[in-house]
Amino acid sequence: MSSTTSEKPPASATQNPKKWRFTWEAQSHSSTLRLLLYNSTATCSSSQFTDLKVNLLAQQSLLIVSFFETEARIEVSLRVPIPRVLIDAESPVHFKAFDDHIEVKVVLLLPPDHPLVSEFDSMLDSLNNGVGLDERSPLSMDSDIKKLSAMQVVHFYCRNCTTKLTKDLRKFEEMPSVNWREVSDNWFGACCCSFGGVSEKLVTRYAKSYMCAPGVVLLSATSVLLCKDDLLGCEFPDVKVRQDYGSELNSTSDSCLSISALEDEGRGQTVFFENHEKGTNGIHGIVDSLCAGENNLASNLKSERLKPGGADDCLSCTFHALHTETNKAPVIKMCTDSEIHVGNCDTQCCSLDRSETFSKEQTVGTKVELLEIQKIFLNGHLGSGFMERSSSLSQDIQWIEFSCPQCSCLIGAYPCFEDNVPLDGGIRLFKCNISTCLPVGGSNDKFRNYTLERMFTSQLLESAKDELSFRTIVRNLQFKSAVLQIVLLNPNSWCCTGYCLLPLESAGKIVLHPTVKVLFTASSHGDEFDTGMLEEWIRKNQADEVYMFPSQIKELITNLDLANSLSPPSYKLLQGLFLSSLRR
Repeated sequence: MSSTTSEKPPASATQNPKKWRFTWEAQSHSSTLRLLLYNSTATCSSSQFTDLKVNLLAQQSLLIVSFFETEARIEVSLRVPIPRVLIDAESPVHFKAFDDHIEVKVVLLLPPDHPLVSEFDSMLDSLNNGVGLDERSPLSMDSDIKKLSAMQVVHFYCRNCTTKLTKDLRKFEEMPSVNWREVSDNWFGACCCSFGGVSEKLVTRYAKSYMCAPGVVLLSATSVLLCKDDLLGCEFPDVKVRQDYGSELNSTSDSCLSISALEDEGRGQTVFFENHEKGTNGIHGIVDSLCAGENNLASNLKSERLKPGGADDCLSCTFHALHTETNKAPVIKMCTDSEIHVGNCDTQCCSLDRSETFSKEQTVGTKVELLEIQKIFLNGHLGSGFMERSSSLSQDIQWIEFSCPQCSCLIGAYPCFEDNVPLDGGIRLFKCNISTCLPVGGSNDKFRNYTLERMFTSQLLESAKDELSFRTIVRNLQFKSAVLQIVLLNPNSWCCTGYCLLPLESAGKIVLHPTVKVLFTASSHGDEFDTGMLEEWIRKNQADEVYMFPSQIKELITNLDLANSLSPPSYKLLQGLFLSSLRR
C-alpha cells in the first residue's frame, strides 16, 4: 500500500464506478475526516483489495482510490469527490482495507464546526442565495418570527399540492410555553406573602395569550397555531357546552370556584381564569393586585376594584373586604365556608371575606365552557401536536389529524373532546408540511429548511439537553403502543454520501451536513416489542416517551432505514440495534 499526492491519477481500467458508494464522516471538535468506500451491489473481502493506493488531488477536490482486483484481474480506480473542508495537505493520508469496505482518514486544519469554517461557508453560500447555509443552520423559531413579520402579508400553502390554505396573515407571535406555571413558580414561589401573586399573574397572562384570535399566528418550534376561521375551505362544528360540567360543580362539595372576567386588550376577547384546588391559586392574583395598588389592579384585572389599605396592611398581606364595582365584571365565588384561607401560605396571614354568591344557573353556559378550556391551558395539557409527551396528554383530550382539503395529506393537528371541535379554536399546522409562498421550497419560502426528520431531531436533542434523556420510545398517538426505540449516540456528527464519479465526470460541490448518530429498532422490522421487557428497559434507563401520528412515525422509520442502508454491512448493527443517523 502507498499514498501519493500527485496531480495526475494513475492510468487504470475503471470498472462500474457507480456501484461504489462513498460516505464522508467527521466529528465536531475533531480534525479527522474519514471516508468509507464500499461496493453497494456486491460483497467484497479485504483479499480482493491488493496494491491499494490513494492519491489526494486537493486542487481538484478529488480523492483517487485504486487497487488491483484479484478475481477480475484488473486495476480499479475510483474517483471520490471531497467535501468543502480545509484539508492539511502536508499530513499523510491513512487508509486500510477491511472485509467489506475501504477506510481513508484525512487530517483537517480545522474541525467542520469551527467558527472560521462556518464564516467561510457563509461567504460561499451567499453566492447561492444562502440556500446551502439554511440547510446546515439550526432551526430557529425566533428567526421564523422575524422573517414572517418582515413580510407584509403571509399565506400558508400545502407542500404536497400547493393549495392555498389560509387567509391574509399579518401578526406573528411566539406560542407560550406549556411549562409557564412551573417556571413562574420556580422563580417567584407559590406563596402569596412574597411573590406568589406575580407567579399567578404570569400564569393568567399565559392563559390569555394562548387563546386563538383571527389574523394572529402563534409559532412554536415545530408548528404554527392559527384560528380556524383563518383557514380556507374548512368547516368545523360549533362549540358546544359540555353536559357533564354541571355535575362536576355539584360533586365538588369542598371546592371554591373563583371566576374573574379578564378582558384581553390586544384581541378584544374575554377569557376566564379558574382554579378550585383548595381555593388557593385563584386568590393569589387578587392578593397580589391588592398589594400592588389600585392602579396596577385596574390595568391587570379590569374587572375588580379593591379598596387599598395602608402600607402596613400591604406589608402584612391582610385584607378585610373585597369591593366590587357595579359597572365592572363581577367576581363569582361559590364556597362552602364563610371565609377563604390561602392554603399555600404557611403563616395563614392572608384572608378574604366571602363575596356575593351567585346561583349555579349563572355559571353554567358559554362562560363555563370557556372556563373549562382555560383550566386545560393552565394545566399545560396542550402542545404543538407534532410530538407530544406524557406530561402534555390527557384522557379527556384526543388529537385529530388535520388534512389538506385538496389532497388529503397530513398537514397538522388539533386537540378536541369527543365532539371533534377544536378545543382552543385553533389548528396547528406543521412547518414541515406547509410553505409560506410559491414555488414550494423556493428561495423565499421561509419554511423550506423544515423537514420531519430535522424537526424530530431538534426535539430529540432538546430533550437530551433538558431532561438528560438519551433513550426515547416513540409511541402511536392514537393507540399509545410503542413503535420505535431510539438511543442517541453522538449529537455532533457531520456526514455526506454519494456514488463515485465516472472517468470524465467533474467533481460536484458537496458539503458536510450536521447529523446525529443513533441506534434504533422498530416494530415494523419484525416481531412486536415485548411489553414487559420494554417497560423494564424504560424504567431502568429512564427513557423518554413521546407520541406521534402513525404516518409521521412511518416516514421517520423510512428515513432511519435509508440512512442505515448507506453504510457498509459491518456498520449496520451495533449491540442488536440498527446503526443510523438523522439530519439536524
